[in-house]
Amino acid sequence: MVLQKEFSLPPYPRGYHIITGEVLRQLPEGLPDRGILHLFIKHTSAALTVNENADPDVRTDFESIFNHVVPENLPFLRHTVEGPDDMPAHIKAAMIGSSISIPITRGRLNLGTWQGIYLCEFRNHGGARKLVATVVG
Repeated sequence: MVLQKEFSLPPYPRGYHIITGEVLRQLPEGLPDRGILHLFIKHTSAALTVNENADPDVRTDFESIFNHVVPENLPFLRHTVEGPDDMPAHIKAAMIGSSISIPITRGRLNLGTWQGIYLCEFRNHGGARKLVATVVG
């Protein structure tokens, strides 16, 4: 069985956002007993990851660390026509990645107790983001 659905997330402000609930609402009822959810973001300035879903300080620390590692307004950047947040956003997205895979066990996402799915929005005004969810079971 292979099911695939493309959907859009509403615009989020710059930062790290737990979207587990939104993703689950987009998935079909009756997930397979065993399988994989593959989630792909169709953008080059945002990313997906799985991480801590309990303490909001984790999201703040992610933002601080990545802004320290990849700051805006670096004098040697050439791709600047879309604003000072654009090229750093592409670099951050490349570092984190455009897709995640999560096992499905007993018809549920088999995430750890403290894990959630994150949208990592690196643009100041990124807009709605398109995702493709593929369920293989």
